[in-house]
Amino acid sequence: MQPTRPLSGPLSGMRADPHPPPSPQPRRVLMLGATGTIGRATARALLRRGHDVVCVVRPRAVDDAARLLPGARVRGADVTDAASLALHAVRGEPFDALVSCLASRTGVPADAWAIDHRAHVHALEAARGAGVSQVVLLSAICVQKPLLAFQHAKLAFERVLIDSGIDHSIVRPTAFFKSLSGQVERVRRGRPFLVFGDGTLTACKPISDDDLADYLADCLDDPSRRNRVLPIGGPGPAITPREQGERLFELLGRPARFKQVPVGLLDAIVGVLGTAGRVVPALAAKAELARIGRYYATESMLVLDPVTGRYDAAATPSTGTQTLFDHYGRLVRGEVVDERGEHAVF
Repeated sequence: MQPTRPLSGPLSGMRADPHPPPSPQPRRVLMLGATGTIGRATARALLRRGHDVVCVVRPRAVDDAARLLPGARVRGADVTDAASLALHAVRGEPFDALVSCLASRTGVPADAWAIDHRAHVHALEAARGAGVSQVVLLSAICVQKPLLAFQHAKLAFERVLIDSGIDHSIVRPTAFFKSLSGQVERVRRGRPFLVFGDGTLTACKPISDDDLADYLADCLDDPSRRNRVLPIGGPGPAITPREQGERLFELLGRPARFKQVPVGLLDAIVGVLGTAGRVVPALAAKAELARIGRYYATESMLVLDPVTGRYDAAATPSTGTQTLFDHYGRLVRGEVVDERGEHAVF
C-alpha cells in the first residue's frame, strides 16, 4: 500500500462554487453506485464539470435512476456479473474513466465480498477493455484498521487496483452526515442522546455528500491526487459524540441530557450472537452487524498513525464548506431529511 500524504482543501469559511469551472479535459465516465446519496451527488458534480456520465444501476432501478440523475445516461446491468457489465453497461463503447461510489449495503461477509471486491474486479476488467486510463474509487477510512469483512474486501480491491497499473485515486472519507444524524428525531422527542462510554471515546471530521462529491470529481483533473490513497474529512476540528449531542441540544434550545451505554454491553451482544451464529446462519450475519456497530462505537474515523497506533486529527485532511452542525440545523428546521443506510448505529 502506498503511503498517504495529507491534502488540504478550501478553508472552512469559504462557500463552495455551485458552478465550478468546466473540466479542462471532459471525459466519458463510467460510474458505479450512482443511486446512493453520495453517488447522486458525485454524478451531479461530474456533470457540472462537463463530463459525459454513464451510470450503471440495477436493471429494475433504471427508470427511477433516470429521474434522479438528469443529464446522465443510465444503463441497467448486474454489477456482480462480468458478462452483464460488458454487454449492458459498456456495450463495446470507449470510456476514459471509471468512478465508483459502489459499496455493500450491509457489510456482512457475503455482501461485502460480492460488492466491495468481486463487483469492482469485474468493473475494472470491463473498464480496461473499454480503454479506461483512470479510476476514482470511494473507499473508507476505517480500512486502516481492518477487523471486519467489508474492510478486508475493500482493501483486497484496493490492492487489485494499485497493482493494475491504471492511474487511480483511492479516496477514504471519514464519517458521513447521515451516519451521525440518527438521533436528531430521538432528541427532538425529548429523549437523551446515547453515547458509548463517556462520549469521548471516538472523534471524526464529518464530511457532507456534496463536499465529498466535489472532491471525488476533482480527482479526475488534479494530478497531485493520482496514484494516491487519500484520506479526507470535512471542514473544522474533529468532534466527539458528546460534542455532537451538546450542539444538537443547543440547536433545540434544551439542556443537554445523555445516556451512557457501556461498551461491555456491545461485547456481550457480539459474543452471544457470535456463538449462536455457529448454529444458526442468520444469527452469524447479525453478529457481524453487531461487530460493525461496536467498531464504529470505539474507533475514531481519523488518520491512524502507524507508528503510535493512535488516531491523529491534525493529520486528517479537510475539504469543503459544510459542517455537521450546519446539517443538524437544517434537520431541526425541517429543511432536509436524511436517507440513512444500513450501517447507521442508531
